[in-house]
Amino acid sequence: MGNFYFDIETTGLNPKKDKILTIQYQELNRNTGEPIGELRILKEWESSEKEIISQFLSDTNILDNYTFSFIPVGYNLNFEHGFLKERTKINDLPLADILNNPFIDLRVIGILMNNGEFKGSGLDKLTGKEGGGSNVPIWYKNHEYEKIIEYVKQETREFIKFNVWLYKKLPFLLSQFREESKIY
Repeated sequence: MGNFYFDIETTGLNPKKDKILTIQYQELNRNTGEPIGELRILKEWESSEKEIISQFLSDTNILDNYTFSFIPVGYNLNFEHGFLKERTKINDLPLADILNNPFIDLRVIGILMNNGEFKGSGLDKLTGKEGGGSNVPIWYKNHEYEKIIEYVKQETREFIKFNVWLYKKLPFLLSQFREESKIY
């Protein structure tokens, strides 16, 4: 296992009352950020929230003792963390604490690229991602599942494009910083 793009879609923002609708993940090359294999999308409407969480826990080995089995790479992973932690508890599943082991959250970089401002630093503001996830609960209520899947795929493409770009650019910034700071 290794680095994985990781994201979820939900019915709302409150993990105590809202549920997880999709869990999506895709392995990423540790050195380039490029995707390896296919995007996996687990869908609540095809089984249940408990089933997709259980499937995710099983597929990713996130609960094993090796802390590098599943390294989530995402944008604002605190959201996923809160939901996964609360929903595993509610569904009587083993606790999944994604921020207790290594993780890579690009939100910090997005904020810095936005002149340190939180407002306007969403993935939809920095990339070609079309809008936030506010339509997902509406599409779910209306059984427009294909719209949810298209949104998930588009968000994944935009995240990976941003991630790969950062993998290419950031090493040069480190070299430049060291040179300017006379660190050899």
